Amino acid sequence: MENLIPFTLADLAKITNHRSGEIKFGEKMHTVPRGVSAMEFLKTCEAKYVLFGIPEDIGIRANYGRPGAASAWESAIKSIANIQHNRFCKGSRLLVLGSLDVKEDMESVKNLDFMNSDDRVKLSQTVEKIDKEVAHIIFNIVKAGKIPIVIGGGHNNAYGNIKGSALAKGKPINAINFDAHSDFRILEGRHSGNGFSYAFEEGFLKKYFIFGLHESYTSKSVLDIIKKIEDRVRYNTYDEVNIRKQKNFDQELFQALNFIKNDPFGIEIDLDALPNIASSAMTMSGYSVEEVRLFVSYFAQNQNASYLHICEGAPDLGEEKNNHLIGKLIGYLVTDFIKANHKEE
Repeated sequence: MENLIPFTLADLAKITNHRSGEIKFGEKMHTVPRGVSAMEFLKTCEAKYVLFGIPEDIGIRANYGRPGAASAWESAIKSIANIQHNRFCKGSRLLVLGSLDVKEDMESVKNLDFMNSDDRVKLSQTVEKIDKEVAHIIFNIVKAGKIPIVIGGGHNNAYGNIKGSALAKGKPINAINFDAHSDFRILEGRHSGNGFSYAFEEGFLKKYFIFGLHESYTSKSVLDIIKKIEDRVRYNTYDEVNIRKQKNFDQELFQALNFIKNDPFGIEIDLDALPNIASSAMTMSGYSVEEVRLFVSYFAQNQNASYLHICEGAPDLGEEKNNHLIGKLIGYLVTDFIKANHKEE
């Protein structure tokens, strides 16, 4: 895993706010010891969950989106380090592996214009390069018997999560995506809007459920494609559940789980589905923070839940005085996942 920037004990110490009488996650989370192979440590570490950051927004830019998601990992790890270690959730269940080294990639595309066709090709090629690196790291985490918790970057990284998990398990996996958009667009070169369609086309994704599509922002062509393959790809819409009340939220959770639960599945959370959350495609209408927390907790309880991916949050696009809130929200979702998924041995 040569493209990994390891997160060290010293890094944790810098971001953990120590307070007398309190124990923070940052004091209990594991890191890979200096001089030890990350791959070897993954196999022996007692922590079941592995935090991995992807500080990029190249896939978002290739999809005509606003950059800013590259800052989510730094914001999230600062918040997670300062969560209280207690009987409800223990920091020792987490290994902070580190983040993908994308500095050169980010630098190489910073002046590209996604409206220029040649530049878009370069952006897509860079996304493909990141795909390979993400898939390689996820493969190693899953192969070691751990559960990845992936933070930051665009939704393009769903492809690497799915591919890496499928290769490690030796078979295609399923995915449930809490999202205002399908990210099942045509295969026109890699970007944040087609991670699932590429994974599906290449045989890594078996069944896919999109939870909470926004009807006004889903094209007829995508809806037509899904209709033809509804034995493997299904969805519900936010509008039919929370606006027209034609469907019930709890029943939809049950139906979605029934669709994917018989095989290992990834839980994908796109923060642009939540109102007023700083992201590349912010919305004014959508599910609440409480509803996405319920969603994560519900699916994490299943034994086939294989990873959690939280993406598209962009602290850099938020209010300057409150840009820590994206990291705090991610911290809630991470602990909700662990609390629901962890079974005492």
